[in-house]
Amino acid sequence: MLVQALYNIVDSVFVAQLSEEALTGVTLAFPMQNFMFAVAGGTGVGINAMLSKSLGEREYDKADSAAGNGIVLCMLAAFAFMAASFMGAARGFIGTQTGDPVIMREGTTYLSIVMVLSIGMSAQVTLERLLQSTGRTFYTMITQALGAIINIIMDPIMIFGLFGFPAMGVAGAAYATIIGQSIAATLALIFNITKNPDIHFSWKIFILKADTVKRIYYVGVPSILMIAIGSIMTYMMNKILSVFSSTAVAVFGVYFKLQSFFFMPVFGLNNGVIPVLAFNYGAKNRERINEALRFAVTLAFSIMCLGTVVFELIPGTLLGLFKATGDMMSIGITALRIIAIHFPLAGLCIAMGSIFQAFSRSIYSLVISLGRQLFVLIPAAYILSLAGNVNVVWWAFPIAEAVSLALTLTFFRKLNKEVSQELEKEKVPD
Repeated sequence: MLVQALYNIVDSVFVAQLSEEALTGVTLAFPMQNFMFAVAGGTGVGINAMLSKSLGEREYDKADSAAGNGIVLCMLAAFAFMAASFMGAARGFIGTQTGDPVIMREGTTYLSIVMVLSIGMSAQVTLERLLQSTGRTFYTMITQALGAIINIIMDPIMIFGLFGFPAMGVAGAAYATIIGQSIAATLALIFNITKNPDIHFSWKIFILKADTVKRIYYVGVPSILMIAIGSIMTYMMNKILSVFSSTAVAVFGVYFKLQSFFFMPVFGLNNGVIPVLAFNYGAKNRERINEALRFAVTLAFSIMCLGTVVFELIPGTLLGLFKATGDMMSIGITALRIIAIHFPLAGLCIAMGSIFQAFSRSIYSLVISLGRQLFVLIPAAYILSLAGNVNVVWWAFPIAEAVSLALTLTFFRKLNKEVSQELEKEKVPD
C-alpha cells in the first residue's frame, strides 16, 4: 500500500509539471474516480466478509459462490461506468465544478478515459480482495506494488512523450493508470488460480444467486456508501473552495494525494484485519479477535502520528514537489499543518471501525462516516468559509474527526457488549 500511495503522489507530481490547470482538472475528476472505486471496493468488502465467515464456518460452497458472484458484480459495474462515459457523464460532471475552459478540458479528458476503461480497476480490486479474504495478503502486496510501479514508470513516458511515445498530457496519466491496473489484475487472477486453493474456480460459481448477492451487498452497500461519501465530500469541498480560487482547489487536491501516503497503509491494514476478525468471529475465538484488533489500533495510531509530524515539519517541501506557485505555497502550508492535526484521531477511527465491517455491523461505520464527512465536515467548512478567509476553512477537518471519534467509541462499546453476550451464549465447548 505504501508503493500505491507513492504512485498517487508521483502521478500528480508529473501532472503538476504540465500546469496548475491540469492539476486542478485531475483534482475535479477525483470525486467520480473515487466513486468508481467505492463501488468496486465496497463490493469487495462484502465479498471479503462473506467469504471469510463462510470459510470459518466451513461452508465452502458459499465461499466459492461469494467469490464468483463478486467478480460478476464488479464487472457489471465497470460496464455501467463505461456506458455513462459514452453518454457524456464525464464532461457534465466536471462542468458542475468549474467554468474555466482549460480546466474543463483537462478534467474531462482524464475522467473520460478512466471511466471507459474502469474494468481494469474493478478487476484488480475484486481479485485482490479474494486473496485477502483467504489470508494470502503477500500476493496482494505483490500485485498492488507491481501495478503502482508500472504506473510510476509509465506516467512520465506517456505524459511527456519519452522513448518514442507521443506526449499525451493528462490523457497519458490516465492511460498509465489503466495499464498498471490491468497488469495488476491479470497477475491477481493468476495468483488466485494457482496459489489460492480455498477458492474452487468453476463456471457454476459465476451464476448469480439472489441469496449470495444479498449477503454481499448487506455488508457491501454500507461500505460502498461509506467510501462514496468521500466523493460527495470532495465534490462539496471543491465547490466551497472554488469560491476563493482554483488554487485553493488545487491545494486540496495536493493534500489528498499527500495524505494517501499515510492513510492508504492504514486502510490496507484495515482490509487485512477484516478477514482475520471475521474468521475468528465465525470460529467464536474471542482471544484472537482482541489480539488482532489491539494490533491494528496500535499500528494505525502510530502511522498517523508519524503523518502529523511530517506534515507539521516540512509542508513547504511537500508542496514543492508539485511545482507549487507562490499563492499555492501561501495557502498550502497553512492547510497541511491544520488538517494534519486530525490524523491520529482518524487512525483510531479507521482501525476500530474494522470490527464493525467484520461483524456485519457496517451500518455503524456508515453512520460514523456520514457524521464525519457530510453532517459535520461540510457544514463546518461552509460556515467557516463565510469568514472570507480560506485558511479558516481547514479547521473543519479536526472538528469533524473529533465528532467521529466520539461516535466510534460509542458504537464500539455497544458492539463489544453485544458480541460478548453472543459469543458466551454460542460458545462451543472444547
